[in-house]
Amino acid sequence: MDLWDVVAFILEALLVFVVATTLFDTLHWLLHRWENSEIPLLRTFSSWHWVHHKFLGLDMQVNPAYARQNIWFHVLPEYFTSMAAIALFLLALPWQPVAVVAVIRTVMFALTLREEGLDYNHMSMDRVGGKQGLLWVNNNYHAMHHVYPHNFFSSFANTFDLLVGTTCQIAGRRFLITGASGAFGSAMVKALEKRGGIVETAKSGVDFTAGNYAAMDEKLARADVLILSHGAKTDDCWNANYVTFRDLIERFTLMGKDRLLAPEVWALGSEVEFHGDMGMDELRDYSSSKRAFAARARHYYRSDDLIYRHIVPSSFTSAMGKGAMSAETAVGIALFFITRGFKYVPVTLTGLAVLNFFRFRYANNAGDEALAAAE
Repeated sequence: MDLWDVVAFILEALLVFVVATTLFDTLHWLLHRWENSEIPLLRTFSSWHWVHHKFLGLDMQVNPAYARQNIWFHVLPEYFTSMAAIALFLLALPWQPVAVVAVIRTVMFALTLREEGLDYNHMSMDRVGGKQGLLWVNNNYHAMHHVYPHNFFSSFANTFDLLVGTTCQIAGRRFLITGASGAFGSAMVKALEKRGGIVETAKSGVDFTAGNYAAMDEKLARADVLILSHGAKTDDCWNANYVTFRDLIERFTLMGKDRLLAPEVWALGSEVEFHGDMGMDELRDYSSSKRAFAARARHYYRSDDLIYRHIVPSSFTSAMGKGAMSAETAVGIALFFITRGFKYVPVTLTGLAVLNFFRFRYANNAGDEALAAAE
């Protein structure tokens, strides 16, 4: 077997594994959808699955009283569904990679039986951290499904949630939005309320100023998600675009350190992070403040203490001037990516926000120097 044969074997096995688990995730989604079905048999199937959520409840604590039922109504059906999906590939692929995946799933099944339903994704947790993968499911990600059972359906590969857009709970969650009188903020308020979110707003200069945030504490304490969309392009750029962003995020994170779920923050960046001021004096302070915050935001992005989403739009029409898209379009694109689990959210027609991802995600020295200068 030469190198290309080995590569082909690995890719075939990976394909079998991903597709088989995605088919189970689709069934998993259907089981939740059938909860209120008009067909009694489908409601019965759904009720069997809810035993799994009694085994590992909304509080992320295992209830041993449901261990045996969980094996019969969740662990066994998951295994047999996966094995049936794996077997289908015998019609299209050589038997060897199919057999390898079948063995892997059988070993995983045996280990789960030995632990009476417990595995890496199903154990008691006192804290669900902010580090949650985009392409592959970790225990923090799957824990979100047990807290929000109508989202986060992916079990191993995050294919299903990426395709369907079930990677963010909006309905019933409390959102605190700054800059809600601006174009982006007001469009976000409407979009979230339309999706069932509970929205509260805070105004820069009224509810908070740089260094003065005490009046925000009650609102921050009520919020599940903090969305920062205030800012300035000319006057007081540093306080508007850097200091207040940094201070509110760190205050919200500290207040949420004892919550079951890590607090979640969405913050509005800019493509100026990528192209800088382009030699234009009127953009110098704006560019510097946005780049400094992006350097700070990179630390939040990597942190387990919060779920941080960095939204980077192309110019959109607002009080700051005409843009390449409306604020409603920008919000719609942002929510498309957010509901698919993206933590870096490119909202772009130019493509610069996509290129900026590499600067944002991997830059070290340049960003740290900007951060040090801001401090």
